[in-house]
Amino acid sequence: MTGRSGVGAGGATRPYGRPSGADGRPVLYVIGCAAPPVLEVGTIVDAAQELGWDTCLILSPTAAGWLEADIPTLTRRTGHPVRSSYSMPGESRLLPRADAMLVAPITGNTMNKWAAGISDNLALGLLNEAICRRLPLVALPCLGRDRAHPAFPRTVSTLRGAGVTLLLPDEVTPPAGSERPAFPWHLALTELPALPAGVRGEPAAAARGGARP
Repeated sequence: MTGRSGVGAGGATRPYGRPSGADGRPVLYVIGCAAPPVLEVGTIVDAAQELGWDTCLILSPTAAGWLEADIPTLTRRTGHPVRSSYSMPGESRLLPRADAMLVAPITGNTMNKWAAGISDNLALGLLNEAICRRLPLVALPCLGRDRAHPAFPRTVSTLRGAGVTLLLPDEVTPPAGSERPAFPWHLALTELPALPAGVRGEPAAAARGGARP
């Protein structure tokens, strides 16, 4: 199935059901991996909030290290703890349950692990669970020579077959009249499900509890 930009599988077209946010807004997990664009992940957080998503941020362990100094600011911007590791046994859930997930940037390494069902960090565990829950999933890769590896075509086929809307760099087209951005964050947002009528973007409230992670 084709996504709204004309590429990818049909992950983003699946309904997300009743919103999970405490204030009635649908919950979006933004998952960032260790590629240079993650240093600007606040861009996608703010844009998703403006669209009406209650946005939570999850980082791979390496990305969390890169952004260590920015974690307090990102926590205030989302209104939720920024997570990068699994909860301890018996620990209360810190985030509301996701209605959709957007992973950007995603590296070739994480894509290959995801396709293989490996959950050796929180980000991958959530992404694998999301496939099983049939949540809308959008992935925007930042790739180097990963694409030349023989495993990569199988990875793309597996993820798309599982319903992931995968926006590969050479398959996306910038809006008419615009130049291709350094990293096309906006294209990932256009592939998310349309929000119910009446949902409006709101500033993040103070950090609040919820479901695991």
